[in-house]
Amino acid sequence: MGGGPRTGAVFACDLPAAVATVLGMDVTFTKLSGRRYRMAVVREHGPELAPRQGPGYDDYLPHDAVHFLVEAEAGLSRGAFGRIAAGRNNIFWAADPVARRRQARREAKRPPSQAEHADMARSETLASLCEPLWKQRAGQRADLPIWFASRASASGISDPPLVERILARLDEFAACWHALPVGGSVTLAWPSGDPAGPPHR
Repeated sequence: MGGGPRTGAVFACDLPAAVATVLGMDVTFTKLSGRRYRMAVVREHGPELAPRQGPGYDDYLPHDAVHFLVEAEAGLSRGAFGRIAAGRNNIFWAADPVARRRQARREAKRPPSQAEHADMARSETLASLCEPLWKQRAGQRADLPIWFASRASASGISDPPLVERILARLDEFAACWHALPVGGSVTLAWPSGDPAGPPHR
């Protein structure tokens, strides 16, 4: 299995895997000083990946944690994290410089497919809708953004149970993450299963 040893205190929050999607992978989110966070990946397929700082720190829902939970719950096996689990580097890079160059050449020959673009777009849409909805329900904002209703309508997402499941996953993660001290970590397991993934919803 690729990836390096996990460092820092890993707090067991019993966050369950969602529906089965692709190949096994753990992503550890570590809270750093200065309102920063680091992500480290351990996966079954592909070269070992170097840890990296994530974008969009939040005291409850860091940006890339939202995307991970959205993609895992919605079964987006060709989104950012599904592709990483399947062996692509995507937003990470190989820890070994030789493997990094080799992987870059390999991925350059295979640009994202239509299905991958579709899953990425759906991930962005679901994340952009579910994050402010969660913040409103959690009392962190009074109203939804002015664009919320039009984006929700234009997106064609008509699956309230899916949205509710995503919000429940965000609840679980946010409670764990907010309670962490600097240096503490939460590890999320990417659901393992059929590489083709389940039907998209």
